[in-house]
Amino acid sequence: MEDGESSTNNLSRPWESYNTVFTNAKAGMEGVDKEKVQRIVYEMSKGSKYFQNEERKEALMKQKIEHMRDRCAKLSSSDLSNYQKVVDRRILELEATRDLSRIWLHVDMDAFYAAVETLSNPSLKDKPMAVGGLSMISTANYEARKFGVRAAMPGFIARKLCPDLIFVPVDFTKYTHYSDLTRKVFKNYDPHFIAGSLDEAYLDITEVCRERGLSGGEIAEELRSSVYSETGLTCSAGVAANRLLAKVCSDINKPNGQYVLQNDRATVLTFISSLPIRKIGGIGKVTEHILKDALGIKTCEEMVLKGSLLYALFTQSSADFFLSVGLGLGKTDTPQVRSRKSISSERTFAATEDERLLYSKLAEIAEMLSLDMKKEGITARTLTLKLKTASFEIRSRAVSLQRYTCSSEDILKHATKMLKAELPVSIRLIGLRMSQFNEEIRHSDPSQETITKFIVQKDSSRQNLDDSDSIDLDASKIDGESLNLSFGSHETSYAQQKDVVEYEEESRIDADKVIPNQECENKEEKPRVLEGDALLIKHTDCKPDTSHSMNDNSNTQNTKAVSVFPQMEPLFWIDGYRCNLCGIELPPSFVEERQEHSDFHLAQRLQNEESGSSSSTRPAPKRRILGKEKANSKPKKQKPDQKEGSKHIPIHTFFTRSNQNS
Repeated sequence: MEDGESSTNNLSRPWESYNTVFTNAKAGMEGVDKEKVQRIVYEMSKGSKYFQNEERKEALMKQKIEHMRDRCAKLSSSDLSNYQKVVDRRILELEATRDLSRIWLHVDMDAFYAAVETLSNPSLKDKPMAVGGLSMISTANYEARKFGVRAAMPGFIARKLCPDLIFVPVDFTKYTHYSDLTRKVFKNYDPHFIAGSLDEAYLDITEVCRERGLSGGEIAEELRSSVYSETGLTCSAGVAANRLLAKVCSDINKPNGQYVLQNDRATVLTFISSLPIRKIGGIGKVTEHILKDALGIKTCEEMVLKGSLLYALFTQSSADFFLSVGLGLGKTDTPQVRSRKSISSERTFAATEDERLLYSKLAEIAEMLSLDMKKEGITARTLTLKLKTASFEIRSRAVSLQRYTCSSEDILKHATKMLKAELPVSIRLIGLRMSQFNEEIRHSDPSQETITKFIVQKDSSRQNLDDSDSIDLDASKIDGESLNLSFGSHETSYAQQKDVVEYEEESRIDADKVIPNQECENKEEKPRVLEGDALLIKHTDCKPDTSHSMNDNSNTQNTKAVSVFPQMEPLFWIDGYRCNLCGIELPPSFVEERQEHSDFHLAQRLQNEESGSSSSTRPAPKRRILGKEKANSKPKKQKPDQKEGSKHIPIHTFFTRSNQNS
């Protein structure tokens, strides 16, 4: 009966099921007429490429929910009983990690970009205003949010919601200046604070409270006053025993307020019990819908009550995350400081096929990226081009330069080649990213060997490694430069979202279907954990994909096709956390780290290929990376558990053989 009523409502009120950008989880939007906003967004979007992309995302989400329901229905009472034992054991183990000795403060600037613009132009005060343009909004002030206007909403839809809306162009130079002023204040309370973005930070104020004999609330009040004195901007703060709870608390009394959660287990459990799951960083709209519609989980407390379902249907890492949230547990340690691994710049604009305009935009972005690199004094040699088409398809290409550079001319030269390989196409976003910094080599630990050096040294002790243990690559040249390689990645981005579960669902291979990969952009907490080398092993067959190569008929005669690795990129994450190439684990919320990890694998592959081809002036059609062929060597017997016809070995087997032979 309910399904029939729902179907009737969908036909008469289609906007109710339309997956819009609206959410009342944003501060300042609690009293907004949700149905009105949904209806206007639906009517303004219907028939557009954006609408079609949203429909694809909605269909995918419904597919996930139905799949989850089917799996849930197949669970027997005996299964649930066994999983409940697992939950009970994990609760005891997680409770043992609870740390109530630290005091964390999360500070979040109020409508930061809009507030800075109002500070620069006081006439904007008390008027609905948004930073951005008709194509996209970066931030909306609280006056505009009353109409349902918010960040990541197309400007033309925002104008329909609020006819008096004032648009102010983005000025990142100005925002960075004010962000630096706030960070000077933060350092007075925690020199090692964690910057979540330009407008938010996590501070461990345990020692400050102890030294000055003040409570966390008093320190928060003082810090907020200092920020206002220094910048003229207001901020909100949350104080709690861990970072997860502190972030939730900072959103409670926005704008210009604070909330303190006492470091007491009973108080924490009472606070978290009725908290909607969407309030938790790392749970976005897709995960929310899956938990709510498939499992009936709406609050954090229900994650504990239905823990047996979570452990039965999700991977342990995801289930552990949900259970930790239900218990009010979060990070309390200070992440190790790491140097950045990449630097990027991108711009969104109205979709166009005008090649002259696209090359002009590319030149602007290359210049901005070059200026940022020079400002930080870094050079790099791996360049990645990112494109978003008019149909919201994400495409990416990368190339390894012959030398380290920060020159806009060098960046533009290679970026132009990669863009040319994609044209003609209607594009709405262009981005450039440089990685594999020269600075990393200069400051690296001399005792830590690179993967290339390791493989070269081990080659001599692995003469009998048979053909099944190697990776074949095609060597090539472009315009006389030694071995410039690129990959092509053409994938649809299903809503740059910040969910934990959707990554794991997309990488899960069921008996009858494979759910496609997707990309995520996120402003949530990003701890710094990725350091050191990883090994590029365990690929499926890599064959040149001429459809994605940078070769073009208009290129010069001495230009040869570029090797492309469609099986290597994009990375997907097994169980939502583990890299399918090297096995390193990175949570989905680590968006920047995952992006850097992808660049790392590409750069490492390029280094290995260059190392193999440097001894020969003429590139061979196939080059071995993990082993060196010996003409008279006898074939090595395969282990019984090795699959017939397998061409690659697991990473643990590689190390075992290497250690035995060395």
